[in-house]
Amino acid sequence: MINADQALQILMEGNKRFMAAKPLYPNLTPKRRKELSKGQQPFAIIFGCVDSRVPPELVFDRGLGDLFVIRTAGQALDGAALCSIEFGVEKFNIPLVMVLGHEKCGAVSATIEVVEKKAVAHGQINTLVEIIKPAVDKVMGQPGDFLENSVRANIQLTVDKLKASPFLSKYLYKGKIKIVGARYDLNTGVVDIIMP
Repeated sequence: MINADQALQILMEGNKRFMAAKPLYPNLTPKRRKELSKGQQPFAIIFGCVDSRVPPELVFDRGLGDLFVIRTAGQALDGAALCSIEFGVEKFNIPLVMVLGHEKCGAVSATIEVVEKKAVAHGQINTLVEIIKPAVDKVMGQPGDFLENSVRANIQLTVDKLKASPFLSKYLYKGKIKIVGARYDLNTGVVDIIMP
């Protein structure tokens, strides 16, 4: 069993391979697939965006059974996502939870558009907007790129929400898990830890 720091190191080493276009494609053999039919033991939870340009297994050069991945648009934390993360921590003793946002996030951009126009998004998209809106409101009027500031604030607020979860906070307090925030750069492929 590895700890959170070791899990983070494995992810970041995999990201370096991905970024350098030198992936190892670990754990993708028929033997690995057969082993996993008996059960799984992922070493990290990645809570990321649904954006097709940011597939966690590729970004971190990992294979079958390595990552417990939960994805929503703009990594919007709703009840289903939170209980999935809690389930991974409890059921599989996963030591690392990473909130993985990315530059130019469409869900964050859509939220900015709704906020700026003082509008209401159509259908269930408004649910998404309401979850991301506090991040947009937090950085309104700050210097720098509004979208980038909002993306980073959204990652930070999501990490803060996870840390405030009564269930997850027990694991944090006991040192059994670590929750970090990270940002993926679409151009370079680099993942930077922005909230250790």
